[in-house]
Amino acid sequence: MLIDRLLLVLCCLFITGQDVYSQVTKPADSGYIVSYDSTNTVDEILDFAKTFMGTPYRYAGSTPSGFDCSGFIFYVMDQLGLPAVRTSWGLSELGKTVMLKEVQPGDLLFFKGRNVNSSQVGHVGLVTEVGEGKILFIHASTSRGIVEDNLVGSAYYVPRFIKAKRMNYTPKLEDVDK
Repeated sequence: MLIDRLLLVLCCLFITGQDVYSQVTKPADSGYIVSYDSTNTVDEILDFAKTFMGTPYRYAGSTPSGFDCSGFIFYVMDQLGLPAVRTSWGLSELGKTVMLKEVQPGDLLFFKGRNVNSSQVGHVGLVTEVGEGKILFIHASTSRGIVEDNLVGSAYYVPRFIKAKRMNYTPKLEDVDK
């Protein structure tokens, strides 16, 4: 199982053009972390992501003409030179799992898709703000496009929540020397 997950991560990195010689580690608690030298800040990531508010939803979309949920996260990360994969399930295998009460801006939230009885990741959003009574996240809604919603108290998202992951937001190796 461990070898299968490592191969998945390496394949995802290869498919998305990432350097397969990057350090891949398995922390004690769970989830793989891909480490790179850092220059981006969470604020820069969130500011860039918010520029797409109102962009329409498009099934399998990964461009500013229309995004699906993982296409949106992939596009934001890729444009900033950060490691990412194209599917919500693939993204859910990266990073370090954090408790919901510990989420911070920049963390990714993973949800079941439309079927609340499923156990599979089907949706992803990027945490933008955390405070008393709110965990705001930006994501691609099928009916509203790129929007910001509050997880706290949401009759739709709370029952679909699966996990939160903390990513290591750092540029791709080929971008470090630029």
